[in-house]
Amino acid sequence: MAVLDKLTSKEAIELENKHGAHNYHPLPVVISRGEGVYVWDAEDKKYYDFLSAYSAVNQGHCHPKIVSAMVKQAQTLTLTSRAFYNDVLGKYEKFATQLFGFDKLLPMNTGAEAVETALKLARKWAYEVKGIDENNAEIIVCENNFHGRTTTIISFSNDPIARKNFGPYTKGFIKIEYDNLEALKETLESNQNIAAFLVEPIQGEAGVYVPSEGYLAAAKKMCSAHNVLFIADEVQTGIARTGRLLATCGNCTCEDKNCSGTPEVKADILILGKALSGGAYPVSAVLANNSIMDVIKPGNHGSTFGGNPIAASTAIAALEVVSEENLATNAHELGMIFRAEIADFAEENDLVKSVRGKGLLNAILINDSEESSTAWDICMKLRDNGLLAKPTHGNIIRFAPPLVINKTQLMECISIIKKTITEFQ
Repeated sequence: MAVLDKLTSKEAIELENKHGAHNYHPLPVVISRGEGVYVWDAEDKKYYDFLSAYSAVNQGHCHPKIVSAMVKQAQTLTLTSRAFYNDVLGKYEKFATQLFGFDKLLPMNTGAEAVETALKLARKWAYEVKGIDENNAEIIVCENNFHGRTTTIISFSNDPIARKNFGPYTKGFIKIEYDNLEALKETLESNQNIAAFLVEPIQGEAGVYVPSEGYLAAAKKMCSAHNVLFIADEVQTGIARTGRLLATCGNCTCEDKNCSGTPEVKADILILGKALSGGAYPVSAVLANNSIMDVIKPGNHGSTFGGNPIAASTAIAALEVVSEENLATNAHELGMIFRAEIADFAEENDLVKSVRGKGLLNAILINDSEESSTAWDICMKLRDNGLLAKPTHGNIIRFAPPLVINKTQLMECISIIKKTITEFQ
């Protein structure tokens, strides 16, 4: 079989099952192409994409501006490594740091790499600036977090599937309950060796858990009072997904293209990924001000592909699309409609317990146990009805369409969701 031969869905699934590691459990649909909010399978059936590659494709599939920037750069210069300068990286760093309000950017490739980078940065700052004795720095994290699956990150995960049989684990992390200010306060006050607090503004993989109003601002204030760095992991929540450029912004809905509203929280270290490239290329970044980032010296950290010309060009285009097409405002407005419609539906359908989220990062809680197959079965039926979504934690279905979706399309998708769930009642 030639590489370019067209496969049926059955053939594609069989190939992956035979020749690939079984580290995912995909919904049985084989996507062959995508455009905007739509994807098509190998048999050319059309679907609404309501997962957006876990929010990597916020700007829609194959956005022409992003693809054009990527292709043009690929035809000019793809990679130099950081052994030399290239003529695109500095432009990207200036654009992104000005957009997000930081002095410096450290470019990486994947979200997990960026989290690892932030952890290293925080520890080095703790030893060289804060004055914690070497090898004693600890980082506070939250229960039910998801920051990736590297050995270090799973060391502070409480997901048994991610952790079991991968030890020994990395030390230096303290887990507290998410959205619990008292637990954070107690830990900060009782331990002088805290370097940083790493937190997701919304816990996406855990089921789109939105913290209490004011939680992030209060947590940042506590961290500042104890000279502890506040690290915001916005790999999934950033780049307009929650109805603002960053989830840690305050009441701004990004009507201004530069999201000039007063931030509720200004992270000391900001972690970005996924939609930073519009899903077209692996791009992630860690941003911080000079007082933190300047502890990184040549040889301390790096990546052959981090900051490569294709990544830099693609990221600039992806961020421009977010501003030019007012994607944060669209996410804010359509997210309000989605939650209102599903909340009303939940009043009349016993299978839906609740809906929660911000912007176009939402989830519905199915009225069944985590061990049940109900949410999976609903997603299978949604697939049959032309909409792709996936369960998380057994009885939660996450809904996160590309932010280029319009109101007419959204209402059609809401109808599909209602119709499908009603069939299970």
